[in-house]
Amino acid sequence: MNYILWAVIIFFTIIIQGSVSLFDVTPNFTAVLAYYLGVKRGKINGMFFGSFIGIVEDSLSYTFLGPNLLSKGMIGYLSSLISSKLFIWTPVLGIISISILTITDSFIVFVSRSVFDIMPVSIGVAVFIILIQSLLNAPLGIFIKPDEK
Repeated sequence: MNYILWAVIIFFTIIIQGSVSLFDVTPNFTAVLAYYLGVKRGKINGMFFGSFIGIVEDSLSYTFLGPNLLSKGMIGYLSSLISSKLFIWTPVLGIISISILTITDSFIVFVSRSVFDIMPVSIGVAVFIILIQSLLNAPLGIFIKPDEK
């Protein structure tokens, strides 16, 4: 039952992400979801669920499979590493880590698509999109914190 709930959450996250835009930039809520699962579920589960989110997003985007699979898997793994091993969680660390991981996610997707397919947008537009997505995801880092052990 828990897996069905997460599948529905992933589905609605992708729908909401595709229907909302600010300055013609769609937010990257799937990176937030991968970040959440990495923080709450640990390294292996975060990487697995992040990769699952990425493969679903890749299959729905009508491009080649792989960029989101790689980037969301890395987000799930790195968010667990940051929240449990390296630092003590504070709201500022949540904001900084989700911002940096969103930038990393979008950068990996952009570079992968540019190298293995046609360049989706120019570099200047890509930097603008990445920064706006990072700013949109940053406030959500306050609310996502690891469980007390």
